[in-house]
Amino acid sequence: MATYEFQCSRCGPFDVKLAIGTAPATYDCPVCAGAARRVYSAPGLTLTPHAVAGLHDQEERAREAPAVVSEVPSRRTVPRRPHPALSRLPRS
Repeated sequence: MATYEFQCSRCGPFDVKLAIGTAPATYDCPVCAGAARRVYSAPGLTLTPHAVAGLHDQEERAREAPAVVSEVPSRRTVPRRPHPALSRLPRS
């Protein structure tokens, strides 16, 4: 579904959600039922945070030229420490 903007000459602007590509040139105003013409406006875009944009660029570069691995990486074991909250639990 896409949001289309229409302008009624009597009531002003209003939005209508319709299937993509099915918006007519005119649409009945929900207030006065008069013919409203379709208005073309800029799409609502949001700015992508720098961290997300960087990860997206990195993923696209990896898709085009993946890193070549010559050997299996060594398996390092990291000592697991219990979660600090577990020490406060009651013991039976």
